[in-house]
Amino acid sequence: MSLLSIDELKNLVEQPKGLCVSIYMPTCRLGQETQQNPIRFKNLIRQAEELLVEQGLTQSEAGKFLQPAHELDDQDFWQHQNNGLAIFVADGVFHYYRLPLNFAELAVVTDHFHLKPLLPLLTNDGIFYILSLSQDQIQLLECTRYDVKEIELEDVPKNMDEALMYDETAKEGQFRINTTRGGTNNSFQRSGSYHGQGSPDRDNIKTDLLQFFFLVDRGIQKYLRGKNAPLVLTGVEYLFPIYREANTYPHLVEEGITGNTKISTPEELQSEAWQIVEPMFSQAQQEAIAYYQESAAAQRASTDIKETVPAAYYGRVEQLFVAVGVQQWGNFDPQNNSIELHPEPETGDEDLLDSAAVQTILNGGTVYAVEPEKVPDRAPLAAVFRY
Repeated sequence: MSLLSIDELKNLVEQPKGLCVSIYMPTCRLGQETQQNPIRFKNLIRQAEELLVEQGLTQSEAGKFLQPAHELDDQDFWQHQNNGLAIFVADGVFHYYRLPLNFAELAVVTDHFHLKPLLPLLTNDGIFYILSLSQDQIQLLECTRYDVKEIELEDVPKNMDEALMYDETAKEGQFRINTTRGGTNNSFQRSGSYHGQGSPDRDNIKTDLLQFFFLVDRGIQKYLRGKNAPLVLTGVEYLFPIYREANTYPHLVEEGITGNTKISTPEELQSEAWQIVEPMFSQAQQEAIAYYQESAAAQRASTDIKETVPAAYYGRVEQLFVAVGVQQWGNFDPQNNSIELHPEPETGDEDLLDSAAVQTILNGGTVYAVEPEKVPDRAPLAAVFRY
C-alpha cells in the first residue's frame, strides 16, 4: 500500500506485546538496479535473526519467526516496489508496506514495533485531498508529497444524471432532494428543486449542478469527517463557485487546478496540487518553530529526553520535533517513572525518540519528523508541553 493513516499507526502500536521485528530498506523500482533489492533484504533478515537470537531464540526459532517475511522474497515481488519497504513481524502478526520514502537500512527487535521512520508520511509532509469535478465523473484522491491513491467512493453519485435520477419514463415523473445549507454545524434543511417530467428547472444546468454537488459533498463527508487536511478542487473553473456553495468541508482550499483535468493522470494532479498546498505545510512548520521558541522562553518547552519521554507517555506533549534517522536507545518504566539511556542498544532497549513521537501522536499531539538540522536547538527532539 502507499499511504498510512493514524488508525493504521495505532494498529501497529497496539499489537500484542512480545518480540516485534521492524525492518526498513530502500528499494529500487526499475531496471537492473532492482537486483539489489533481494540482496539488501537477505542482509537485513540475517540481522533480524541475529537480534532475535540475542533475545533468547534459537537460530531455528528465529528463522521460523521470520518465515512470513522470507516468503516475500521472489522475483515478482521485487519488480513491484516503491521507494522504500517497511516490514513488521510479531507472533501471529505480519504487515508490509511499499512506501514512497527512501528509508535507511534498519532492523530493530524490541517489545513493540519501531515506527519513527514512517512519521514523515503522517506529519510535516502532510496528507491532502484532490476532488476532481465534472458532470460525468467524480474522483477523490488522497495524497502526500510522495504519493497518491484513489479512494473508492461509496454512497457518492458517479455523475449528475445518476445523482438527479433523470428517467423520462419514470412513473413518478419528479422527485425532490432536501439539501443542507451552510457549514457542518448548520442542520437547517431547505427543500430542493423538483426534477423530471414537467420540472421547471429541467434545463437549468446551474441548479442541477448545485443539487449534484450537495449530494457529492454529503457523500464524501464519510471520508473527510474529522480531518483537517487541505482539499483541492480540479476541473473546469466555472464549477468551483457552484461546488463551494454546496461544500461543508472547512478545509477547502481557495486555489484550484483548472482545465480539462480528466485527461490528467492522478500523479500529474498530485504534483500540481502539491505546489498549492506545500506552502501551507511549510508555514505550519515555521509557525510551530516560533511557537516552540515562545514556549521555551516561558519555560514550557524542553529538549531533555529524560523529561520529554515521560511527558509524551502521560499526554503532556502538545508539539514535538523529532529527528529522523537518529536513535536514542534506552528504556522507560512508566510504573516507576524512570528512564535509562544507553549509547548502544542493549537487550530490551527501544528507541526513545520513536516512543516519544508515537505517544505524542496517540495522545493527540502534533509531531514534526524532520531532518536532524531542522529540530529546534539542534537537539534530537524538542517538545512543547501542554502544562
